[in-house]
Amino acid sequence: MISARQITIRRGGRTLLDDVSLNLEPSRFTVVIGPNGAGKSTLLKVLSGEMRPDGGDVFYQDRRLTSLAPSALARERAVLPQSSALSFPFTALEVVRMGAMAHGSRDPNLAARQALARVGLSGFEGRSYNALSGGEQQRVQLARVLAQMPDPVMQGRPRAIFLDEPTASLDIGHQITVLELARDFARRGGAVLAILHDLNLAAEFADHLAILHHGRLIREGSPRETIDDATIGHVYGISGAVGRLPSAAIPYVLPQARLSTTR
Repeated sequence: MISARQITIRRGGRTLLDDVSLNLEPSRFTVVIGPNGAGKSTLLKVLSGEMRPDGGDVFYQDRRLTSLAPSALARERAVLPQSSALSFPFTALEVVRMGAMAHGSRDPNLAARQALARVGLSGFEGRSYNALSGGEQQRVQLARVLAQMPDPVMQGRPRAIFLDEPTASLDIGHQITVLELARDFARRGGAVLAILHDLNLAAEFADHLAILHHGRLIREGSPRETIDDATIGHVYGISGAVGRLPSAAIPYVLPQARLSTTR
């Protein structure tokens, strides 16, 4: 569906992404993990069309991403950034309505209200966005994404959502809610790419994991195939005790002491 082929990004003499190829498939929840500075957000920006690569190409279906007009791209994918600062005093409803309007909804107000309800923010419609907590703002932005992409498949074409650290400012209950909404989008035929730092949430929700390290894609596959002591130690530089939940064989990570460089 969406294919990144041999993507390279260089900025300020540094290589942020080095020959990275990754496919996003319909009905699959892909999670990108890796340490700070690994290139995760850069990859998301390239795949979503926010940043042009220095080398390589991104394709949506059989079309080059660069050939899509902004209005057409807005109907193909929606993006939740790490943070969104607004200079104008928009209400929560007005922020979400922007997504509904990008979708071309016949009733943007109704679509925005429905999306706010899905993220547990019914009654927040008239609240000032800038007066909300960080977690509430993040949920408003997720509602905007859902209003922009209410249907994972439109006219037979699967669509995508990109989520950059969507759980960073949320309590554990809302973290689960956000990832369940993302998983539902994938189960209904859409493609999802999320960046997560919590390895246990990544292991539970991902259908497909991609591990970035120093700008390179070093491993990808299911959580069972990719999360192990050797990989965690190599990527994060810590000892890890990776076990398995017997009910679903989901790997979980218990971080321990940082690996000693003297051993």
